[in-house]
Amino acid sequence: MRTSDLEYDLPTDLIATEPASPRDSARLMVVSRSDPTRLEHRTVRDLPEYLTAGDRMVFNATRVLPARFRGRNLDTGGYVEGLYLRDTEAGADGRPRWVAMLKARRFRAGRRVGLNDAAGGHTGVELELIERCETEPGAWVVAVEGAGGASSPEILERAGLTPLPPYILSARKDAGAEIADPDDRARYQTVFARQEASASVAAPTAGLHFTPGLLARIDAVGVSRAEVLLSVGPGTFRPVEAENLADHEMHAEWCSLADAGPGVLDPAPGRRIAVGTTSVRTLEAFAAWRADQPGDDLPAWMETDLLIAPGHDWLAVDGLMTNFHLPRSTLLALVAAMFDGGMDRVHAIYAEAVRERYRFFSFGDAMLILP
Repeated sequence: MRTSDLEYDLPTDLIATEPASPRDSARLMVVSRSDPTRLEHRTVRDLPEYLTAGDRMVFNATRVLPARFRGRNLDTGGYVEGLYLRDTEAGADGRPRWVAMLKARRFRAGRRVGLNDAAGGHTGVELELIERCETEPGAWVVAVEGAGGASSPEILERAGLTPLPPYILSARKDAGAEIADPDDRARYQTVFARQEASASVAAPTAGLHFTPGLLARIDAVGVSRAEVLLSVGPGTFRPVEAENLADHEMHAEWCSLADAGPGVLDPAPGRRIAVGTTSVRTLEAFAAWRADQPGDDLPAWMETDLLIAPGHDWLAVDGLMTNFHLPRSTLLALVAAMFDGGMDRVHAIYAEAVRERYRFFSFGDAMLILP
């Protein structure tokens, strides 16, 4: 598959800069894998009408960390922006270490950054640049000081900001829109996110459309709900640069079947519908592991770099609810894999979404792909 096949034209004013309110008032395009003529324009709150008793819906219950941070270069006084990615092994000196993306001038090993709080005041927490990260392009390994024994999530609760995707921040800047971070923090989190699952630096955005009331109505239909976990990393936004999709180096993310257990991989009485591409990758990665190693116990967690594209052999997913994705993204290739027509079908669907002025990307509208 050529990466150029993943291109499409999108007017910039269709990039959603904030979510629909209430969440389930977002628009929902309904299409079918088996019937290319089916295309309906509804809203997310209509979702229960398309479900039947015995269907299973699978959600990614990861919690988003306030992973974006600001600070000052303590050597030059310059402004610094960054994104926490993950903890890594502590140094020989015992100081905790992070892997973090940093945006500033004249950075080199030994530079120190003081982290600010949301109001711009110094938190007392400092980062020392140790070395470039070999496994994460553009990232640094940094040592953490002054945290008083606080964990990374606790530090970020004080110093962090909502890790909105760059295209939302850029679109807001162009529009002159300013939204308070506490509002973003609440809205860029699913209502079913698990408190103990604080590992993601981006939201499983299809899940943002659900409200407690909508979940209750889904339950009332007789649909079973299961939760998995995938720690969403920044690679989810990284465009495919290779000329051919098969040559793209896929980002790796940790995932777990959580309380759902291996039974979530088995056939359901009805249809198996994943909510979001991260749920898809979790289910298909574990199903592939089980198929390769039948009889062995599934791991509690596994790291997956599964790239799903047209021609994929589906093992655990029949349908998908998802947002409208960026051009040249692996997420768009995953959606194309749901259809026999591949990207031709996706191009037709996305062209209709543009004509009907659906809102795109993380805070945008949704699509339901039925079997």
